[in-house]
Amino acid sequence: MNKDQIADIVIEDMAEDGAGIGKADGYPLFVKDAVVGDTVRVKVMKDKKRYAYAKLLEVLSPSPDRVRPVCPVAGPCGGCQLQALSYEAQLAFKQKKVREHLRRIGGFAVTEDADGDGVYVAPVLGMDVPFCYRNKEQFPVGRGKDGGIVTGFYAGRTHDIIETSDCMLSVPVCESVLARVKQWMTDYDIAPYDEETGTGLVRHVLIRTSRYFGTSMVCPVINGEELPHAQELVDLLTQDRQIISVCYNVNTGRDNVILGERVVPLYGQPCIIDKISDRMFKISPLSFYQVNPTQTEVLYAVVRECCDLSGSEVIWDLYCGIGTISLYLCGGAKQVYGVEIVPAAIEDAKMNAEINGCKNVEFFCGRAEEVLPAYYEQERAQGRAATADIMIVDPPRKGCDPALLQTMLDMTPERIVYVSCDSATLARDLRILCDGGYRVERVQPVDMFPQTVHVETVCCLYHQKKDFISVPYEPKNADYLKQLK
Repeated sequence: MNKDQIADIVIEDMAEDGAGIGKADGYPLFVKDAVVGDTVRVKVMKDKKRYAYAKLLEVLSPSPDRVRPVCPVAGPCGGCQLQALSYEAQLAFKQKKVREHLRRIGGFAVTEDADGDGVYVAPVLGMDVPFCYRNKEQFPVGRGKDGGIVTGFYAGRTHDIIETSDCMLSVPVCESVLARVKQWMTDYDIAPYDEETGTGLVRHVLIRTSRYFGTSMVCPVINGEELPHAQELVDLLTQDRQIISVCYNVNTGRDNVILGERVVPLYGQPCIIDKISDRMFKISPLSFYQVNPTQTEVLYAVVRECCDLSGSEVIWDLYCGIGTISLYLCGGAKQVYGVEIVPAAIEDAKMNAEINGCKNVEFFCGRAEEVLPAYYEQERAQGRAATADIMIVDPPRKGCDPALLQTMLDMTPERIVYVSCDSATLARDLRILCDGGYRVERVQPVDMFPQTVHVETVCCLYHQKKDFISVPYEPKNADYLKQLK
């Protein structure tokens, strides 16, 4: 196939990024916005040696799973990749994605039968209403072609802003907040940030909302140290009584990082409070907190089932963020230790432990791949057993560091619960853990991000040593860990 060539094809599969895959004379074409079962007319836009990327020109015969996107900019916007696919088909797509990663990357024998031989990936746990679920949004700000202020989301693989203020995944307050921010910028001639020149002030608008209390925080991200006409912005935003916190974040870097490290409060408390199950959590602009609170409860319930706590367990919660999993589980465990690299998150975690009256939780600030090995070596050097009952890991998309995986194998916890936002790196890490003596007992995907290609997965592993003995421990005289508390 050559560039600009037009072909009619049947979409037979979907790529991991949500693009439809069809063939013209045996030559694979990747087509954005096409879904499995469609017959489509496409135009080749970029041809490679073994495949090509094509543009969808027309749906000649729609798939039974095709639906009309509820968002008018679902196509060009890079936020949602699957709105044209029925929700049931979205869940099936994500289950298949996890299954294929385990098979291709992890080398596991995967079965589609729960009673079959091999690793079984359970059906994805979805939502009743898969819209308006996000409690956090970061809207980029720029100029439109007419010179006006625009907010929205980046188009796929670009930094071109697709203008929208009414995202179908966001909570309703976002629309009114963005309208008021744009009004304030227009009234006081405040320029949006220009990536090409590094000039202009307002880069993004961060909005966080508490599902439980219905309150919100607004935090513009600015390319400067001070926010002009700050009081006027506060007055405008707080006309909505839902807005109880206003601050701004300083980011003067010339890169794609959204948030800087400095947050300046302007109005109200520097945080909002949300609730998961019976636990309250303080959330600041820099906090890592799951964006879908409804599905977070589903996810954490799966984690708790995998832990099967009796009250005697010692747990290490690695990549613990603001301590959500640690505090969710500590009531059923003897002791929980959380590790997180972000200092602000650890401070929030300690505050959250105090808010919830949790006495059997300790938090350490540092890299999980450094803190856990250091603890292991210190305990061994002092003649003590360095093991654990349960280890929980919830790493970033890149997965676990090899040094951390090796220390987990050395400490041989009876159970490992791996929470993953990227099933490809999950499969890679599971292969290492299973080669080191563990077996996969449960793989449960959870749809944390409906309408997108992303899927969260909880995987429970058990150590296979028949003579395994769990040795409870408590860190003592560990100077390194004391410095991190």
